[in-house]
Amino acid sequence: MKNKKNQGKKGKKYGKEDSRSRNPMNVVAVVGIAIVLLLAYFLIPQGSDEWTVSSDGFLSYPENRGKVDVTVLDTESGDGYVLETISFQSKDYVVEGLLRVPKSDKKVPAVVILPGATVSKEGTQGLAELFASQGYASLGIEQRNRGGIDFRYDFQLFAQGVEPVEHKMVFDALRSVDVLRQDSRIDRDRIAILGESNGGRFAIVAAALEPSIKGVLGISTSGYDTENQVAGITDETAIRFYRSIDPETYLDKIPPRRFVMLHSVNDTIIPINLAENTFRKAMEPKRFYPVATGTHGFSEGMREPMVNELREMFR
Repeated sequence: MKNKKNQGKKGKKYGKEDSRSRNPMNVVAVVGIAIVLLLAYFLIPQGSDEWTVSSDGFLSYPENRGKVDVTVLDTESGDGYVLETISFQSKDYVVEGLLRVPKSDKKVPAVVILPGATVSKEGTQGLAELFASQGYASLGIEQRNRGGIDFRYDFQLFAQGVEPVEHKMVFDALRSVDVLRQDSRIDRDRIAILGESNGGRFAIVAAALEPSIKGVLGISTSGYDTENQVAGITDETAIRFYRSIDPETYLDKIPPRRFVMLHSVNDTIIPINLAENTFRKAMEPKRFYPVATGTHGFSEGMREPMVNELREMFR
């Protein structure tokens, strides 16, 4: 009898374990967790650097490009600011930049600075010092090829379905904005972008593609007047490419943000009439400042209007 009793207990115990393993509620719970994990993976944005160009020649990158891994290479503490030499990956290029942040007990506005062709990141620091004096941070970057471009090579890439270098330079500008937006010292909702000469072209395109940018300032820059240039071209691929690199293609995507151009009447590299032509195609709110100082690039006559315009952007 004792053995039968023990056998009964064992049989009862095994029976409970077997029942639990076959419980349909457990199966439902496991399947439910798996579905939630799959939905989280596919529905929560993971970040992307994919590029597309529409039939109208409009370049697009995802608004969610993911977190940027930033490396601080050097730090210098100055009078009222911290200057960091940083680097970060942008597609197949490691961008180096100078991040100048005013010392403050609150988050500060910031400006991405894109220099002109042949100009290094160090060449952005005159503007960076001016912005720091106004309480603004700035990130001046070392552009691919020092901002130089090769239209023929880029078109060959585009015709083969390969991302052109000029498009990648726009993406570098967007990643620079991402760097600022994720920095805890920066007011992520008050970031503007500025470019000189060729850098101004990339700045205009980047501003059109990234709605979080508060406004764009173009110094000594212009579009390419593509619509008039392609009138006799029948190659649709060529037309799409040239539209995709022309800032004028993107002007209608900037409002209601501010569009500002500053240009010297003495500029012989990009004559002021080219800038005026681009400005006429832009929509409000917009401002054009012709100045009598300097030639190509920033000059003293641009200081006051630029400070005023940034103050307006950051209101």
